[in-house]
Amino acid sequence: MPWGYTVPAAAAVLTVVAAELWLLRTGLFRRPAYWVTMAIVVAFQIPVDGWLTKLSAPIVRYSPGGITGWRFPWDIPVEDFLFGYALVTAVLLLWERGKPRKDRA
Repeated sequence: MPWGYTVPAAAAVLTVVAAELWLLRTGLFRRPAYWVTMAIVVAFQIPVDGWLTKLSAPIVRYSPGGITGWRFPWDIPVEDFLFGYALVTAVLLLWERGKPRKDRA
C-alpha cells in the first residue's frame, strides 16, 4: 500500500482530535499545560528519533513506499511526529476522561 505508514499516522491524528472535540470533550486542547507537555515530548523525541532514523547509520528503517519521504529535522520522518502526537494525546485524553468529575479542571 503506498504510504502505508503515512495514512495511518494522519488517520491517528484525525481520530484523536475528533474524539476530543466530539466525544470526550475534556478541554485538554485549551490548557497551556497540555501544550507545554507536547513541547517537552517533542524536545526529547527529536534527539532520540533523530539518532534512530538518521540516514547515515539508521537503526530503524522505513520502506520508501510506506512514507512520504519528508524528513525533518535530522532525517526524522514526519510520520513519526504524527504518531507521537496521536499516541501522547490519546493517553492524556483517556487519563483526563478517567478522572472523577470533580478533579477535572
